[in-house]
Amino acid sequence: MTGRAVTAKAVAERPRATSPWLTITVLCIGQVMIVVDQNIVNVALPTVQRGLGFSAENLVWVVNAYVVPFGGLLMLAGRLGDLIGRKRVFLVGVALFSAASLLCGFATSEATLIGFRFLQGVGGAIASACILGMVATQFTDARRQAQAIGAYSFASAGGGTVGPLLGGVLTDLLSWHWIFFINAPIGAAVIALGLRAIRKDESQGLDKGTDFLGAALATAGMMLLVYTIVDAEQAGWASARTLLLGVLALALLAGFVVRQARAERPLLPLRLFRSRRLTAANAAQFMVIAGMFGLLFFGTLYLQQVLGYSALAAGLGFMPVAAVIAAISLGLSARLIMKFGQRPLLYLGLVLITAAFVLLSFSRADGTYSVDFLPASLLMGIGFGLAAPAMMGLGMAAVAPEESGIASGLFNTTQQIGGAIGLAVMSAVVTARTSGPEAGSADSFGSGGEAARSALLEGYHAAFLTAAGFVAAALVLAFVLLRGTPGTTSRSHS
Repeated sequence: MTGRAVTAKAVAERPRATSPWLTITVLCIGQVMIVVDQNIVNVALPTVQRGLGFSAENLVWVVNAYVVPFGGLLMLAGRLGDLIGRKRVFLVGVALFSAASLLCGFATSEATLIGFRFLQGVGGAIASACILGMVATQFTDARRQAQAIGAYSFASAGGGTVGPLLGGVLTDLLSWHWIFFINAPIGAAVIALGLRAIRKDESQGLDKGTDFLGAALATAGMMLLVYTIVDAEQAGWASARTLLLGVLALALLAGFVVRQARAERPLLPLRLFRSRRLTAANAAQFMVIAGMFGLLFFGTLYLQQVLGYSALAAGLGFMPVAAVIAAISLGLSARLIMKFGQRPLLYLGLVLITAAFVLLSFSRADGTYSVDFLPASLLMGIGFGLAAPAMMGLGMAAVAPEESGIASGLFNTTQQIGGAIGLAVMSAVVTARTSGPEAGSADSFGSGGEAARSALLEGYHAAFLTAAGFVAAALVLAFVLLRGTPGTTSRSHS
């Protein structure tokens, strides 16, 4: 073979150069698609119930059948990304998620929709577990890495706020089937672009870290824990079923921890938690997301049940929050992180989020959007736009690139568990405050009268204050655990 032929062959085999920002765009589109799906269904539930004849007690499983596998499989999927390649795992997850979405849209009964939603949750977990890890490793430059994590933060938060609006538009203009059908073309585009834009990452190989027993314990324990939390509202927190399942879930997770301490190649190396950055970032995220679910869930209820907004109008009411988070996360956070460090921005963001929830606790039954909701939601958008990139940057900087998949899965897991526990706690608080006959007389748009709206509002105020408590706890945890650690974006194992 001539030297020219050898050179041509080498050039042909050389990996194609792709823009890191194109890669991040593809990954963030995938993240938005998955996050939107967690919220888009809520608005369409009444229509789904009428269309498929769902019973009232089974309707909640249209949501929960997705949440249970999603929360339970994230760590396993993240570790698989480290072992067999994060690009491969991500694309397989997107393909499964998109196919399951189509099946959900074609569902003709309770059983088929719930089953396909479970499959959709599996695909969503597999895809999302590796996204943050891939985003965080695209750049070694601290400023660009902060910008990339800011983009991911916006994708996660923006998807949550867009979901209710998109669900209302699709349900009103087309049908509930389209809240699932819409994922198919988006997923196909993500796969097509991802095959070219995402560079192939180094994989360690299954023989380098397969802990099947640990994977089984972690997956079973997390899925059972999530199931117990979401089922407790129906079964009762003090019921024998909830207590038994809760004890069993904790026993499985305790077994997982013991296994990780003894395994030669653990699924989740416990030494990662020696890093105060990683521990503080995950603990803070757990509490912050527990609180933020209060805005998405009870903020929507306040707009609809107290102020009388339609589902579509309530969804539009969250657009300013998304715009503020975008402006901070995509444009300002990286510059501020480089100037002041991550810790100060995290502290400031958590203070602003706490203050916003306290402000919401003063909202009025006869209030207006511009006075009682918009200022607090904008303040919350600024706070989250500052805190989220700093929080994720601190955590991902604490792990080596070859462990970014499991770290990404861990972040997503704490997010899911935090949201489930936070919503369950706040729902219990609201139920305790609104169990009287006045609150019970209001329908879904608060038409039960002024007394009914006031009774509901008292419960929502309690939920907002509980959310403020969650975020204030995150601030305390972050301050205690991060004292003395560097506040920059440098990758270290402190």
